[in-house]
Amino acid sequence: MTTACYVRVSTEDQSLERQLEATHDYAQSRLDATLDAISTYRDKATGTDTNRSGFRELMEDVEADDIDSVVVHSVSRVSRSIRDLDQTVEQIVEEGEAELHIVSEGLELTGDDDPYQKAVLQLLGVFAELEAEMTRQRVKEGIRTRMENEDYHHGPAPLGFEKNDGHLIEAPNFDRVRTTLELVQNDELSKRKAARELDTSRRTINRALDRAELYRLDPER
Repeated sequence: MTTACYVRVSTEDQSLERQLEATHDYAQSRLDATLDAISTYRDKATGTDTNRSGFRELMEDVEADDIDSVVVHSVSRVSRSIRDLDQTVEQIVEEGEAELHIVSEGLELTGDDDPYQKAVLQLLGVFAELEAEMTRQRVKEGIRTRMENEDYHHGPAPLGFEKNDGHLIEAPNFDRVRTTLELVQNDELSKRKAARELDTSRRTINRALDRAELYRLDPER
């Protein structure tokens, strides 16, 4: 049996070690895989889509029937898009006839029509879509509130934004700013490194994190 461990981080500064340890330990303890039977696929890229070299190589090997089981640390390591997650599960489990093991969520998708596993996966999708919609609403409400505030009209534009006739619009680097702030919020990147990455100050990073709704981040984190 050949077991594939897929690990991914979003930036070059991040380490893959924790995911490597978790997935390899799982493969050996739960799947009885030996080290020489484990293939590791790595990516250092954002998870907003599946256009990643390590991921593509994994999918090609699954399609070629070279893989019996795929182990990932969490759903977010496969994709942050529910559509891509559904497609990935279909490619691995249904078309590739391989098992998919998601360590953090405790999911074992084997293609055996397990109603519990299907329900859990569907719930993950529902919660993800609900969270995305709530985030969109927070963004709209936050921007509307700031547009009614004089400081919003006359002060400098926040990090990642530009002003057009007193209204905030996303700057060309908005996606890069948002991804960096999300890494800081998740304790995956220090504020010092984030400031250096975005060519700004830690004070500006702190100010941006205080405006979480502008960047579609979870304000409770």
